Amino acid sequence: MRTLVHLSDLHFGRVDQALLAPLQTLVTRLAPDVLVVSGDLTQRARSAEFIAARAFLDTLPGPQIVVPGNHDIPLYDVAGRFFAPLRKYQRHVTLDLAPEYVDEEIALLGVNTARSLTFKDGRINRQQIEQIQRRFAQLAPEVVRIVVSHHPFDLPAGADENSLVLRAPQAMQAFAASGVDLLLAGHMHASHSGDSSQRYSLGGYAALVVQAGTATSTRGRGEANSFNVIRIDASHIQVERYAWVAATAAFESAGHAGFRRSGALWAAVAAL
Repeated sequence: MRTLVHLSDLHFGRVDQALLAPLQTLVTRLAPDVLVVSGDLTQRARSAEFIAARAFLDTLPGPQIVVPGNHDIPLYDVAGRFFAPLRKYQRHVTLDLAPEYVDEEIALLGVNTARSLTFKDGRINRQQIEQIQRRFAQLAPEVVRIVVSHHPFDLPAGADENSLVLRAPQAMQAFAASGVDLLLAGHMHASHSGDSSQRYSLGGYAALVVQAGTATSTRGRGEANSFNVIRIDASHIQVERYAWVAATAAFESAGHAGFRRSGALWAAVAAL
């Protein structure tokens, strides 16, 4: 079994400082096999914000899979936005815009969905889809395949459809062919776990879709700051949500969701 800690939407520049030390302590205690950060490390892609985000990441366990979000592209620096959109991200966080972690049980591939030409929407291009297909094709069939992005490939019922990553249907067809098991994302500042079968009819294929809320931002959009702990084996996945409780000044377990794989279909079961 492998354990992931899934953080998202840190938004340094709009961080609740009181959450940082408790979050660092708990994540370290959880001792994940991989730490995932699914974008929006900063609020306005300023150097000082990236430096603060990098310093915080350095206090957390590794290995780490980190991808950028739309807030990690400058908004007001027009030249930077269009000519070097992720220059500061790559200088301070990582040069790698397609990070990966692979072992004998799990494979995580990160994909950059942030783009200069839109303020908040994301997209995936054909080359990125093909790169994911090629990499997963090299792996043994029993390896659990995981894609990490900032913008989601599926949404909970009632969510704003504009939050869906552009070209999601084409990507999902490729993910079905590649046997992708788990899609991790953020962007919406709302926690969610479910399967992709309601949106996509792909011949008995359904991926598990997990979104993390914002771990540290003051922009909670009505949900407490939170993150996910995901425990994975070849046929079972458990998603545990941790939420900030002001009364105890701590992140506490706030519920579990369990999923089981049958062939190419992931579906909810009682929590494991």
